Amino acid sequence: MSKLLPGENLVLKDHPHWITVVKTVPIPIVLVILVLWADFTVLLDNYGLLPIPNFRTFLALAAIAFALLWFIVVWIRWQSISYTLTDQRIKIESGVFGRQEKIIPIDRVQDCTTNQSLVGRLLGYGRVEVDAAGAQGAEVLDHLPQPGDFRDQVFVQSEKRRGGALPAVPSATPVPANPSGV
Repeated sequence: MSKLLPGENLVLKDHPHWITVVKTVPIPIVLVILVLWADFTVLLDNYGLLPIPNFRTFLALAAIAFALLWFIVVWIRWQSISYTLTDQRIKIESGVFGRQEKIIPIDRVQDCTTNQSLVGRLLGYGRVEVDAAGAQGAEVLDHLPQPGDFRDQVFVQSEKRRGGALPAVPSATPVPANPSGV
């Protein structure tokens, strides 16, 4: 967990959406299917002619080991990215061996934009672009779960930090169009 500053309160902390892990599944699956296909077609007929004993076993184990290693690397990379929103800043951390941190003070945020594809809307992820005063372009938070909630919380924390009043909640009782009765 990232350290908070004295007096700082955690609002949201998240990793990229799980879809980033699922998107990488086809590569190792295709590899395992190709190895199985080769094992039961090409290598099955030529099993006695192969110079290495138990070549089919080694090939199958190597493909499974590669797929497992692939999943482990993808999982570690996914876990190494975190988005933290506090009442004072937005912190974007990434990296496994080398660590990069991007800090955006909440009172410097000028704009917070969300983009969601159709699949992103269905699965609950999107892209958030945060524009900060003095920054060179927007900071992009890709595959963020519930991007609308994140954007709304940035707005709320930004207004609190600047000392502005949040929009009033409309009252349940309607106000008459002509209160004087004239």
